[in-house]
Amino acid sequence: MPRKRSRDEGDELLARLGSLTAQARRRAEFQRTQVELALALQRGMLPRDLPTAPGLHLAVRYAPANIGLNVGGDWYDAFTLPDGRIGLSIGDVQGHNIEAAAFMGQVRAGLRALASVTGEPGELLARTNGLLLSLGGELFATCAFMRLDPASGVLESARAGHIPFVWATADGKAGVVDDEGGPPLGVVRGAAYPVTRHRLTTGGVFVLVTDGVVEGPSLDMQDGLDRVVRLAGIAAVAGLEAHALAAAVIKGAESVGHEDDAAVLVVGLDGPEATRGDDRPAAFQP
Repeated sequence: MPRKRSRDEGDELLARLGSLTAQARRRAEFQRTQVELALALQRGMLPRDLPTAPGLHLAVRYAPANIGLNVGGDWYDAFTLPDGRIGLSIGDVQGHNIEAAAFMGQVRAGLRALASVTGEPGELLARTNGLLLSLGGELFATCAFMRLDPASGVLESARAGHIPFVWATADGKAGVVDDEGGPPLGVVRGAAYPVTRHRLTTGGVFVLVTDGVVEGPSLDMQDGLDRVVRLAGIAAVAGLEAHALAAAVIKGAESVGHEDDAAVLVVGLDGPEATRGDDRPAAFQP
């Protein structure tokens, strides 16, 4: 009798283990499906083509989160505004799931739609902030938006809680833009977003990134930004193409130990009109 009871208990234990294993497999399959769907959403919402203009060089790189089941809502965008200037945006949605990826699509679509009404960066971010708050969601996003005139090299920018961008010139100068930003989108009603003006000179570059590029367990943000500054400075002096610089910056993101998406947008300009003005980005008087 004791021996039979032991066999029955063993069979019951095996049955329970089998049931738990099946449940774990179903959960893993569901999670994998969710990640694949979120990645498909991300790829489908990022622009397939970038705008072109004489002397304008744009390059982008995007790397989805590569650890665990994290899928974020980083994005980049570039499009032609109604007045012929170029709109550029980059941003990062709070959260790492399919909802974050879907919210990213809402933010990007909202920016594009409202840019047909106003391309002024501060007003555009303020309108987008109001739109997101009116939707009543719980997520928020950081974002930087720029309006570039390729004919003159004049670039206007505003930030909503996002990382400042990096600049470099062909004569070896490089740094991080020290401008005033506003709060993330979808957080504070009536928020204002100050606008700064810069000039992109011949052979110079602006580099926009998300925090997955410059911050992680193995690297703090300041050190990460310093590394992007060095890469941008080397690329500008050496005359490297925008695509080569973008590839080098996203490659560096692999060493930060991040569990987040990483996005890079590089803007370069050449041509006679771009040589006017100071050799580094500087705020213009309104």
